[in-house]
Amino acid sequence: MDKTQTYVTPDPSAVPTFPASAATSAVPASSLLPDILNSAHGPLPIPMTNDCLFRILMERSRKTLHGLLSALLHLEPAAIIDTEIRNPYEFGVSVKDKKYILDVKLMLNRHTIINLEMQVVNASNWPERSLCYLARSFGELNQGDDYAAAKPAVQIGILNYTLFQEHPEFLANYYMINIKNHHIYSDKFRLTVLDLTQKHLATPEDISYKTDVWASLFKAATWEDIKMLVRQNPELQDTATAICQLTMEEKIRMECESREEFLRREATTVKLKAIAEAERDQAVARLNQAVTERDQAIAERDQTATKLNQALQLLKLHGIDVNE
Repeated sequence: MDKTQTYVTPDPSAVPTFPASAATSAVPASSLLPDILNSAHGPLPIPMTNDCLFRILMERSRKTLHGLLSALLHLEPAAIIDTEIRNPYEFGVSVKDKKYILDVKLMLNRHTIINLEMQVVNASNWPERSLCYLARSFGELNQGDDYAAAKPAVQIGILNYTLFQEHPEFLANYYMINIKNHHIYSDKFRLTVLDLTQKHLATPEDISYKTDVWASLFKAATWEDIKMLVRQNPELQDTATAICQLTMEEKIRMECESREEFLRREATTVKLKAIAEAERDQAVARLNQAVTERDQAIAERDQTATKLNQALQLLKLHGIDVNE
């Protein structure tokens, strides 16, 4: 059975409706916002960087997916005609499994293969991991097809940490290039990284495509943060409504909470591993320093002994025997 899903135009009605919460908002209600958003207040029940929520949101709200792709690829909204998700989300699969990857595999405009993923835990392997994803995506050819027919592939990572500390960048694009003249080998093989922690480095072009606005959405901590973004950027209203509806759906909320618990444990494991490695490196450094100091002491002792022997030999040449 074919599990792919194709959406030619964004369809806000694809997101199911739920009754608004009876809670009162901490900020004045706005007639510009739907009731479900006006009634939401306080901390978000699920962080926007939760990859499970991200994955389901991209599938449930095509307008969100199209808007995000426009911002990340720097494409005009009208240039995104259709998207086909090739790996629909499957409930019941363990989101606590370390090997469970919550990426979005899709075909853009029946022409470009895209792999999109939210990553919050820095396991220090993103360059290699993203290359593996990209390599698997590229070169989907049928038997007999010409190699020139290979579709472009783009790996997009939305990271909540800085990939290269020496070269921080908000939105970075990487291609295979000639290291001498910087000629691009092929524009069909591309890696894109959005660093949510470096929004202050957004370029004027990033801002013109509202890439910084999407970063602010993913970093939002409260419903008030999201409502403020929607007031400033009305095109995000469907996205915000979808987020509210998804977090109200018990099955999805439990799935996301289970994933969040796993991510916290994973982050703790990575942190403890880093601490252990740092302590190991410090112990090795101390051992090396002790060995160096020992070798220096031995060298100094040998040098002193050599000088002493030279002095004794000189005294003997002058007829003085210190042993008498």
